[in-house]
Amino acid sequence: MPKSKRARIVHTSSVQKKPSKEKSASLYAAVRAAADTYPHIIVFRVENMRNTYLKDVRQHFSDSRMFFGKTKVMAKALGTTAEDEHMPGLAGLSTHLNGSVGLLCTSRDPEEVADYFREYIEVDFARAGNPATRTFVVPAGVVHSTGGEQPVEDDVPLPHSLEATVRKWGMPTRLDKGKVVLNEEHVVCEEGKLMNSNQTALLKLFGIVMAEFRVQVLAYWSASSQEVTLVDES
Repeated sequence: MPKSKRARIVHTSSVQKKPSKEKSASLYAAVRAAADTYPHIIVFRVENMRNTYLKDVRQHFSDSRMFFGKTKVMAKALGTTAEDEHMPGLAGLSTHLNGSVGLLCTSRDPEEVADYFREYIEVDFARAGNPATRTFVVPAGVVHSTGGEQPVEDDVPLPHSLEATVRKWGMPTRLDKGKVVLNEEHVVCEEGKLMNSNQTALLKLFGIVMAEFRVQVLAYWSASSQEVTLVDES
């Protein structure tokens, strides 16, 4: 009788790992090739990273090459010292490659790129670990869908089916005649304090956005001058 294929034991030792070395080598080669092709290399920093908005930025700079990968690999591709830098001056750019940063290799004027990013801001819901940009308090009484952000006459009560959910997220609610009620006001978050997942879930439920996706140009290298220029964003 043939063996059943329904229940098969897969040993973890036989599971193939992702070829990280191959990805690093590919990133390294791509950065070097782009450095040979484009006259400007820009280091940018991303605040409140969101893939959706970064994708929009990539589309805007479709005539350029953007890299947002391992910073150590990108720095190695550019060169970290005068002895191993890919082109004269690039070692000065690699010192900025730490944290949530990327590279933009482009033919566009760096100041034009910096001006574009100064104007490009997208608001989104905060994630756990982000600081609250303001204090948000849900007033006592019947809980409404915006948590008191709109006048009662322009709002609708929170569906009773969500009462157990918001209570699980820390709001001391109860049901009263089919309506979600608070006996006293509830402080969801306080300005400047880091938020946990329950707080950010409540903010999202009430439609409160507290995160801004921003891109800031830190420095750029130009092939014509072979020098790194710092961008003052103070």
